[in-house]
Amino acid sequence: MKSRLAPLFACLLAASCAGPGSSTSNNGRPDEWGHRPGPQGFDTVIIDAGHGGKDPGAVSRATGQKEKDLALDTAKRLQRQLGGRVKTRLMRSDDRFIELDDRASRASGKGGTILVSLHYNSSSSGIRGPETYYWRVDSHGLATRFQRAMAAVSPAESGNRGLVRRRLRLTRNPDIPCVLLELGYLSNAAEAKLCADPAYRDKMAAAIARAILDQQAKGDAGTGPLPRPINAPPSRPTDPAGS
Repeated sequence: MKSRLAPLFACLLAASCAGPGSSTSNNGRPDEWGHRPGPQGFDTVIIDAGHGGKDPGAVSRATGQKEKDLALDTAKRLQRQLGGRVKTRLMRSDDRFIELDDRASRASGKGGTILVSLHYNSSSSGIRGPETYYWRVDSHGLATRFQRAMAAVSPAESGNRGLVRRRLRLTRNPDIPCVLLELGYLSNAAEAKLCADPAYRDKMAAAIARAILDQQAKGDAGTGPLPRPINAPPSRPTDPAGS
């Protein structure tokens, strides 16, 4: 009797933590909560270059380069690196401003799709290194792969946060797996000069592309246990910082 009840009890536990409007498996369809394993076999990647137009993002004192320009350049490099092995869509292909809520809504409702948002960071001058932000359970494996891939390319890290679970408009609000990447700190003079090098951006883009293709082929295999589901409302501009 005990051996029969154990599987049933495990199934009940899985169902109880799945959260409203969600599934314990990932069939590639949009899902409001994303309390399920990560995607596998997806066919489309939406590449979002952060900022744009009237919003320059971070600006490097060392090189004068703007985050919006570096992000767009990296987005195009990532598209080339993926090289037709998966369909790609650029959220913006030129220097235009798109509201965060519009970016989230444009990504939502699309089956077999993931969203990758590219950024460059800014803080105190001593911090350097890539960071990866995610919120949804089904984005954890993908985020883990991204952070490992970028850290392997980065020559040095200091004080950066690494892999972070944070409820942002581009990690919580889309109804597909979504991850936000900070490829380096423009406020760190050495890292800003590195990020200004097209060859380095190409290496980062290649590493991110490999992470995407690994997730497409393997799903969450090798990325560790899934985090617990958190039923939190969509992110809004009025939310406290860091919420």
